Formats: sequence, C-alpha cells, structure tokens
Amino acid sequence: MNIAERLDRLPMTPLMWKVLMITGIGWLFDAMDQGMVAGVLASIDVWDLSKTQLTILTSTGVVGMALGAAFSGIAADRWGRRTVIVATLLIFSFGSFMCGISQSYEMLLVCRFITGLGLGGELPVASTLVSEFSPRKSRGRNVVILESFWAWGWIAAAFVAYLAIPVWGWRVAFIIGAVPALFAAILRFLVPESPRYLDTNGKTDEADALVSQMESQAKIEPLSAADKVVGVLIPKLSLLKSFGSLWSKPYIRSTAVLWVLWFGINLGYYGFVLWTPTLLMDQGFTLVKSFQFVLIMCIAQLPGYALAAILIEKIGRKLVLILFFTGTALSAWLFGHAGTEFQVLATGCLIYFFALGAWGCVYSYTPELYPTKIRGAGVGWAAAFGRLGALIGPFLVPALYKLFGAEMGFTYVFILLTAVFILVAIVVAVFGKETKNVQID
Repeated sequence: MNIAERLDRLPMTPLMWKVLMITGIGWLFDAMDQGMVAGVLASIDVWDLSKTQLTILTSTGVVGMALGAAFSGIAADRWGRRTVIVATLLIFSFGSFMCGISQSYEMLLVCRFITGLGLGGELPVASTLVSEFSPRKSRGRNVVILESFWAWGWIAAAFVAYLAIPVWGWRVAFIIGAVPALFAAILRFLVPESPRYLDTNGKTDEADALVSQMESQAKIEPLSAADKVVGVLIPKLSLLKSFGSLWSKPYIRSTAVLWVLWFGINLGYYGFVLWTPTLLMDQGFTLVKSFQFVLIMCIAQLPGYALAAILIEKIGRKLVLILFFTGTALSAWLFGHAGTEFQVLATGCLIYFFALGAWGCVYSYTPELYPTKIRGAGVGWAAAFGRLGALIGPFLVPALYKLFGAEMGFTYVFILLTAVFILVAIVVAVFGKETKNVQID
C-alpha cells in the first residue's frame, strides 16, 4: 500500500486538523489585506488620487499576485509546499508594512507589487498542501473550509475599516497587514511538509513517519514493512517542461477549463468586491455606512462556504460550481437593478454568499486535476492566469462610469458581471471533469 492509498483510508486526524487550522489562519491574513485595500480605496486622503490612479494601485498588487502565483507553484514543486508558504508570508508581510509608511504614490505602487508577490504566491500553495494532506472522502470539504477563512479575514478587515480607518487613517490598515510575519515562524515549526510531496521526492521515510503518526492517531493497525510500497522518485521538471506538461494530452482539457474558470471568477470578483465601498458611496451612502454594509455582506460569506463544504462531497464538484456561479450571476443582476437600501444590502449579501462559495469550490477543484509532480505548477499557473481577470476587473468600473455616467454605469457593471459568471458556469458544465472520490497521485 503506497502513501496515497494510506492517506485516503484515514479519517480526519488531529494532525490533519492542525494543518488545516494553522494554514487557514495564514489564509485569513491574506484575506485581511484584500479586504482592507477596499477600505483604503474609499478612504485614502493624500496625493489627490483619481479613480484611475486608485485602479492602477489595485492592479499593481494584482500583477504581483499573478507573478507570485506562477512562480510559487513551480517553486513548491521543487522545494516543497511548506517552504514556499513561509517565504511568501514573509514577503507579503514586508510589503504590507512598507505600504503603511509609504511617502509617495509611486512608493505605494512598488510596495503593493511586493505585497502581491507574497499574497499571490501563498494562496495556491496553501490549498495544494491541504488537498495533499486530506483523505479522499474529505478532500474537497477541507479545502472549502480552508477557503472559508477568507470570510473571517474580510470580516476582520471590515471591522478595521469601520472602526480604525475613520479614526487613524488608511495607513493603519497596511500596518496591521504586516502581522503575518510573526505567524510565518509559527507555521514553519508546526506544519509538516506534504507526505505526497515527500514520497515523490525521495523522502519516503519522512512521508512514512507522518502517515504512521496519523494512522496511530486514527487507531489504525500499522502496516508491516512488507505491506508498505516505497515511493518512486520523480525527477523535478524545469520551468519550461513543467509548464509544457500542463498542456500535454492528459491535462490540456483540465488546464483549459481551469484557466477559464480562474479568469472568470477573478474578473467578476475583483470587478465588484474591491470597489464595493466606493460603489456604495457613489450611490449616496456615507463612508461609515458603506463600511457597515460591507461588514454585513462579509458575514453572508460564512453560510455560503458552509453550504459549499456540505454539497461538494455530496453532489460533486461540477454541480456545486455550476450552482454557485449561476447564483452569483443572478445576484449580480439583482444588485445592479436594486432601487432601495434594503435591496442593495440583500442582493449584496447574495453576491457574497454565492461568489465566495464558488471560490471555495474553485480552490478545492483545481489541485485534484493534476498529479503531485506538477500539482503546484498547475494550481499556480491557473491562479496566475486568473489574475489577468483580476487586473481587468477593477478597470471596468471607471471605464463604464466614464462611458455611461455613474447611474447607468453602475447597472452596466453588473450586467457584464452576470454574463461572465453565466459563461463560466456553461464552460464547467460542458467541459469540466468530476473529481469527487477520485484518488490523487
């Protein structure tokens, strides 16, 4: 019995829960950064910045995220998941702190790029680590639970935006964002490396020790030495070969679907979420009122994640993705046509409910479509291509506002987002593969 088969027969063990929870806290800090940037965009009060300059500020971070995702995935396949997670957390923390003390708009742009490198690099590798640690029957649910920490990070960010930014200004948001540097050291010593990664990289004894520990925690009879299958050392691939493998015959369909999926959800999400406080202010709400609404919308993410975590192991990845993307599309349409304060709040909550549930499914689905030797690269490149959508999305708001004015521009933003989410749902329905209960190598 090999390492993958031994992992798949396990229930959830204390070690698995520790990996999930500690990695989730790192994820929470990443979400805080993104959430606080939304507050910064609405409240930054120096250098007399235009909407276009604010969009460029957001996009600079996204470019960093794209590069961070692509190269961290390759790095994780070469040097390990845990090593890359710790390194990217430190980069992210340094960049966030420097944002808080920036003395010019140009310096802030550079620091947001650095922050993006760390943030974009950490997320896909963290989801890969949790997916590889998890047994088959709870793998999808575990990654959705990991993604649910994003909601808690946004809730924390909304509290900072609501309570701290109006009092101490926008810089405090970035200073708080530097806290993960302390957490990275904790993660380095408490979270072990992925057993599947160790097994395919010639460290079979370490992989065996980890799995044996989890088997002992689950009170499963240990295997005899004769029953243990030694892992086969898989040569590390160069950057070009790693990328090329994603487009080889066995994986081309999966890679194409994932790139469309990641591009669409990034375009839709960043075309709306980072602009939420600003959009609400343009509709006549005060800064404090818009932060209140965002806080309530963030709380609506939690039941969205909970439902996705339940359904993903019951009805499969494909159907959950289709349901949540369709729900996001409908919610975006309703939000764009909301006419009262209650309608704005209710439909905004629906967007967050469905969109973040969809995100959880995307992160769960992606690692399952590749083997261990290229899993990091597969997840990283999908996330990197998706960031192109995140780069384009924030420019939609000022562009449509300029073309049609604030009132009609607001409506057209959400008509466009509705179309994007529907298109992604169709692509998944027609071309996506089901990975529920499929053993990953």
